[in-house]
Amino acid sequence: MPFVLHVDGERWRAGHDRFVADHPGVVPVVKGNGYGFGRDLLCAEARRLEVPMVAVGTYVEVPDALSAFCGDVLVMEPYRPALHADLPALADRRLVHTVTDVSDLESLRALASEARVVVEGLTSMNRYGTPLGDVAQLAGAADAVGVTLHLPLGTGHVEEITRFLAAAPGIRTWFVSHVSAAELATLAARHPEHEFRPRIGTDLWYADKGSYEVRAHVLDVRPVTKGTRAGYRQRVVPDGHLVVVSGGTSHGVAMEGPSPAATARSRAIAVTEGVLEAVHRVRSPFTVSGVMPRFVEPPHMQCSLLSLPAGLTPPRIGDEVPVRMRLTTTTPDAVVVS
Repeated sequence: MPFVLHVDGERWRAGHDRFVADHPGVVPVVKGNGYGFGRDLLCAEARRLEVPMVAVGTYVEVPDALSAFCGDVLVMEPYRPALHADLPALADRRLVHTVTDVSDLESLRALASEARVVVEGLTSMNRYGTPLGDVAQLAGAADAVGVTLHLPLGTGHVEEITRFLAAAPGIRTWFVSHVSAAELATLAARHPEHEFRPRIGTDLWYADKGSYEVRAHVLDVRPVTKGTRAGYRQRVVPDGHLVVVSGGTSHGVAMEGPSPAATARSRAIAVTEGVLEAVHRVRSPFTVSGVMPRFVEPPHMQCSLLSLPAGLTPPRIGDEVPVRMRLTTTTPDAVVVS
C-alpha cells in the first residue's frame, strides 16, 4: 500500500541553494519527522549545502544527527539533568547544548567539562529561557557560544531582540527563530558588531513547494448505489463509486494539527468543518478524478475509503492520486527523490 512523497531532486535542491544564498548564516533545522522528507535526507542535504551547523529539536534526535551530519549540532531542547544526565553523547565536541539555568549548566559541566553551550533567552514566546536581566551573567559564566532567542510567529521582533542585545552587549553571536529576512537585514544594519544566525526549517525545506508531492495508490474501485453501507461504522453511501486508496492515520492522513482559529474567518471555517464532520461529510485530502471526494468514514490505519460522486469517471486500480497534506504531520512509506 505505497503512500509516497515524490521529490523533484534538482528543483528541490535549487530552491535550497537560493534560500541559503539569501539567508547568510542560516542554521537548518532538522527535527521531528524531518518535515516529511526524513531527518537523514535533510542532514545529507545540509552536508551538500556546506553549512557548518544544523539544529535538532530534542536529545533523542542527537545521535542520528551526529552520525549523518559532519558539522556542529545544536540541540534546541534545554538540557535538564533529570532528563538528560545519563545520555552518552553529552561530551561530543560537535554538540552545542542549550541551557537556561545556572544549576543545569553546573550539572552539564560536571559531566562534560568542555561541553559547548548557548543560552536561551526568555522571549515573549514565554516557553522556557533565561530572563532578560540574567542572560549576560549566565552567558558569561558558561563562556557561551552565543544566545538563542525563539520568537513567536509573525513579525515585529526587532524591538524585542534589541532589548536582549542591550542587556548582553558582549555576546557576538545570536541564534534566532521566526525572524523574517527583512528583520534580519534591519538588525544587521543597526548592529554590525553582532552576528545573527537564523534557525530555519519550514521555509528552507519547503522553499519550492512545487518540487514535491505526496501520492497514494488506488487499491480498489467498485460502483455502489444509494443506500449501500460501507466501512467499520456501516455508513450509507450515495450513488457513485467507492474508492479505496492507500494512506491512513499511520501516514498522518486527517491528523492535522489544531487550527489556531485566530480570525473571524478561520473560526467560521472551523465551525463549518465541525458541522460537516458531525454529519459525516468531510472532504478528504485525496484528489480523485479531478475532485476531492468525501471520506466514507474516518481513515483506517493504512488506507482510506472515499465516496466518488456519480457522473465522474472512476480511477483504475493501481493509479496514483495526489494528496494535499501538511508534511510536518506526514509519514510516507517512502521518499523518492528523482
